[in-house]
Amino acid sequence: MQNPRATNDDLTAKARIRNAALDLYAQYGEDRVSLRAIAAEAGVTLGLVQHHFKTKAGLRQAVDELVADYFWQAVAEVDNQAGPAEAATARREAVQRMLAENPPVLNYIRREAFELEKNERIPLLDVLIDNVRREVAELRASGVASTGRHESKQAIAVLVRLMGELFLQPLVDAAWQRLPHRDDDPTPRVSVTIKDY
Repeated sequence: MQNPRATNDDLTAKARIRNAALDLYAQYGEDRVSLRAIAAEAGVTLGLVQHHFKTKAGLRQAVDELVADYFWQAVAEVDNQAGPAEAATARREAVQRMLAENPPVLNYIRREAFELEKNERIPLLDVLIDNVRREVAELRASGVASTGRHESKQAIAVLVRLMGELFLQPLVDAAWQRLPHRDDDPTPRVSVTIKDY
């Protein structure tokens, strides 16, 4: 997978600023990180941060787009010629691999999820929904996904399966380590299902 973060040595200042923001937001949360701290982490001046992103909201939008790029590059590498179940499993595994290889992305998403009650709109959620909706539409059009269910319900199912496992598996892992079990017992895996009523 091509790394959306572009970690080579000749990154543009704009990319270094965005990457520093992702790292700091993932570690401390956006509310606890100033533009000045991001500038220092990126090795640039505050004025350069403001030049490229204007405001903290502009920088946050760039970070959200970067995080979404990680997801969609992972999903884009999956062979959709397989059957629907195999394609869905392959997409989920690709996203899980990407998250395991990019802890700041995972931590950023987790922090964002806990902000859902505070904010009416979560820009990252809007980006993820738009991308999931587009992916579902493409899969339906190509015959990989069923057209028997409403497209919105399919999009919710995809999003909740990905995010549900993402948020709940660490809880299961931590609880499993604290409960008595045989050493050869595998850790239970979370599987999330959405039901239509």
